[in-house]
Amino acid sequence: MNNKIIVVLPAYNAEKTLVKTVNDIDKKLVFKIILVDDGSNDQTAAVAKKLKLTYFRHHRNAGYGANQKTCYWEALKFDPDIVVMIHPDYQYPPKYLKYLVAPIVDGTADLMLGTRIRSRAETLKNGMPLYKYIANRFLTLAENVILDLNLSEYHTGFRAFNKKVLTGLNLPKFSNDFIFDQQILIAAHTQNFRIGEVFTPCLYTKESSSINFRRSVIYGLEIIYNLFLYTVNKNWFRN
Repeated sequence: MNNKIIVVLPAYNAEKTLVKTVNDIDKKLVFKIILVDDGSNDQTAAVAKKLKLTYFRHHRNAGYGANQKTCYWEALKFDPDIVVMIHPDYQYPPKYLKYLVAPIVDGTADLMLGTRIRSRAETLKNGMPLYKYIANRFLTLAENVILDLNLSEYHTGFRAFNKKVLTGLNLPKFSNDFIFDQQILIAAHTQNFRIGEVFTPCLYTKESSSINFRRSVIYGLEIIYNLFLYTVNKNWFRN
């Protein structure tokens, strides 16, 4: 695989899982690993420096979407072919990276998602809370109907982008909060980038980062609003 692949880690209080995450990234496939620390108050910085990662820090917590924006801007400075986002809390096993990027390398997809959903029993067994599973199914159905796609889920934090996707979207326009994940997908679809997916099991542990019930409700409502915006004004998602 001759493509230059850069992995970005949007981190917040990831000291307990960062070593395990980085150790499971296949260094033979990856040109560089970039970590953006969104104002952590633990030892994420010290661990990242010990691992000799390319490290950037927000001096205050700017939000999940803002963290991703910095990740992608810094990654693009190295002129990559593919940028892969992995959450550094080990919720998504990095060993699946080679499967995630393969369709982009082959030219059959522009953006790949690591889906956590293969069966209800398996997903719940891996630790996804029941209310989050139900919300995921409802929102995914709504997004598939509105966007005319057939993805198994939209809410994964394990993603791979062809460089042209990140350079072709107006990232500053999008939210600095969690809804950024959905806005970037809607915009990519609106601009005719091909979105694919591959199964990558999700492992929920006590160290896994996860938004609380209140933030989950807000996130769900924001998805519905953005789907409404897509139906009435698709141009908002274009540059």
